[in-house]
Amino acid sequence: MSGRVGQRFLRTPQAGEYLSLSSRTLEKHRTYGTGPVYRKLGGRVVYDLDDLRTWADSGLRASTSDPQSGPHPASPRA
Repeated sequence: MSGRVGQRFLRTPQAGEYLSLSSRTLEKHRTYGTGPVYRKLGGRVVYDLDDLRTWADSGLRASTSDPQSGPHPASPRA
């Protein structure tokens, strides 16, 4: 962990709102391993804002002819 002060974690509903996805869609991505990196704190699933941005950026395309090999999970940060 980077030790940043003020690091923000979002629960699934807030993360879904941030990404304009439903909570259920994020749950499915967790099941299939195709979604953003998440953490389990106790029984709670939380997402770091940087991880959400990284995952969303993995879908960047410049045109419809850009190669697409399917969804990729974000890589955990060291």
